[in-house]
Amino acid sequence: MKTLLKIIFRLFLFIILTIISQIGGIVFIISLILSKQWNKKIPFKTSIIFISLYLCSTLFIVPHIAPLFGRERVQHSDKIKPTNYITVLLNRNYVLPELNTVLSQTASTLKKTPIEIHYLDANFPFINAFPLLPHLSHNDGKKIDISLIYETEDGKITNTQKSVSGYGSFENPKPTEYNQIDVCLKSGHFQYDYPKYLTLGTINKDLVFSKKGTRTLINSFLRNQSLGKLFIEPHLKSRMNLSNTKIRYHGCRAVRHDDHIHIQLK
Repeated sequence: MKTLLKIIFRLFLFIILTIISQIGGIVFIISLILSKQWNKKIPFKTSIIFISLYLCSTLFIVPHIAPLFGRERVQHSDKIKPTNYITVLLNRNYVLPELNTVLSQTASTLKKTPIEIHYLDANFPFINAFPLLPHLSHNDGKKIDISLIYETEDGKITNTQKSVSGYGSFENPKPTEYNQIDVCLKSGHFQYDYPKYLTLGTINKDLVFSKKGTRTLINSFLRNQSLGKLFIEPHLKSRMNLSNTKIRYHGCRAVRHDDHIHIQLK
């Protein structure tokens, strides 16, 4: 019975690690094999081997293999940064080279502004159609989520966020705005606002949504001919007076997009 429980637990870990990082499950299996072969009795031996192998793979090996699958890491610069480095550590920061070009070109148009591009989940490094949960479509290197822009109470644009993860801190509809969130929830799509459980903690509660800053960021992306679609919640589209045909509604089967922007290639 004890052996069976151990197998079940290890299978569970394999699945979870694969779901969240793509390579974690394989690294875990290799760690178990190496730990068994290494006869020395060391506390947390398997964990130490796993963490060492995983970090080595993520930081040094995967970036060199990913181009064989047509993908590369999001290229960081003074204007392009991850909202949270967990995204990088979990290998959720890979895109097609064309999407990196869109990001860098957009960053160039923002050069004279205080606005930075802070990205969230993109795609895994390997294999088309491999799901990057909980997203429905981040599986081909063509998609990436971008954080909204906020400002201080005195109107100064800041590049900090309102949640640790970058997700789940919603800019709710005002009483006079169309409330797509209520429509989706009342129609039975209970998952629509589940990112509220994925904040990893709220911070900077005094920040307010920057209508001007986010509109500038969105318009900078929209000017790029390689951009196919941009998703944002309908009430924010109306609030920012945006009408470009590339701005689409993502549907109730997805999750609400008033905590981030989703962009994708054609």
